[in-house]
Amino acid sequence: MAELIRFLLQNFTLTMLGLWVVTSTAALLRAPRPRTPVVTVRIVLSYFILCTVSISYVHNFIVHVFFHESTARFIGWPDSPFQAEVGYASLGFALVGLLAVRGSFDMRLAAILAPSCLLLGAAATHAIDMARTQNFAPGNAGVIFYTDILLPIIGAVLLWLEHRYTRAAGVAPDPRPGQLLAPATGRAVCERR
Repeated sequence: MAELIRFLLQNFTLTMLGLWVVTSTAALLRAPRPRTPVVTVRIVLSYFILCTVSISYVHNFIVHVFFHESTARFIGWPDSPFQAEVGYASLGFALVGLLAVRGSFDMRLAAILAPSCLLLGAAATHAIDMARTQNFAPGNAGVIFYTDILLPIIGAVLLWLEHRYTRAAGVAPDPRPGQLLAPATGRAVCERR
C-alpha cells in the first residue's frame, strides 16, 4: 500500500488525470437528460480544470514551496529559491482554475492556456536536460515529462469541442454560471448540478 501511495504522489499529474476520468464520468451519469454535446463537453472540461489545474497546481505549490529539497532531488536538479517562484505561480494557476470551473469560456481558456505554456516549456526543458546531462530522474524523464505534453493537448481539444458544440447548437457562449441558455429566448435549457 505504501508503494501505491508513493507512486500516486510521485506521479501526481497521472493521478489527477485518473481522478478527472472518474469525477467527470460520475458527473455525466448524474447529469439531467437529454444530455447535449454542449452539456457533456462543459462537464468534462470543468472537471478537467478542477482536477488537472486547480488540485494539481495546489499540489505543485505545496511541493515546490514546502518540500523544495526533496522535490529538487526528485527532478534531479539542485535545490534553488526559484522553486518557490514556481510554487507561487502554481498557486495562481490553481486559483484561476477554481474560478474557471463554473466560469465563462474566457476563464476556461485562461485556466488552460497559462499552465499549458508552463507545461510545454517544462517538457522542452526536461528534454534538453535529458539530452545534455543524461538526467533521467523520475521527476525529469518519467510520467511528468509525458503529462507535460499530454495535458495541454487534452485541454486544447476540450476547449475546441466546447467552442464547436456551442456554436453549432446556437447556445450562448457564456451563460450564467451553471446554466445553458436557449439561443432565441435566453431561457435556461438545463441547470448544471
